[in-house]
Amino acid sequence: MYSPGVKPRLVLDTHVWLDWLVFDDPCVAAIRSAVDDGRAEAYIDAVCEEELVRVLARGFAKRTLDAQVQAAVLATCRRLAHRVDAAAPEGARAALPRCGDPDDQKFLEAALAADAQFLITKDRKLLALSRKRGIQFRIVRPEEFGKG
Repeated sequence: MYSPGVKPRLVLDTHVWLDWLVFDDPCVAAIRSAVDDGRAEAYIDAVCEEELVRVLARGFAKRTLDAQVQAAVLATCRRLAHRVDAAAPEGARAALPRCGDPDDQKFLEAALAADAQFLITKDRKLLALSRKRGIQFRIVRPEEFGKG
């Protein structure tokens, strides 16, 4: 799946971060293990982090998080993820395929800026782009990371 000796760079969409940091979903076990063991590196940019902050504050259908828990989740994300501080050049961003949900284009752009090997998502519209030519990273479901 990736070259031995090279740490793959991962960009996770908001739902995958939530699965990891809030819901402890087993589907992210391989990602968690790879990042915790230093076999992979997670990356996030300011725009993706802002979405995570908004979603944490909004809460979920059966659960809301108080400010202390929200802050702890965000602190853990910041500890685990390297920060992408600069956007990819405009020409490179313009060459990316357009996501069917314009709000999710930010994840493609973050993966490009991070020079990621993987964009990990459960989003159908992002996953639909996985077969497009010219993308410099793979778009995979969490459970696909670490397999083959």
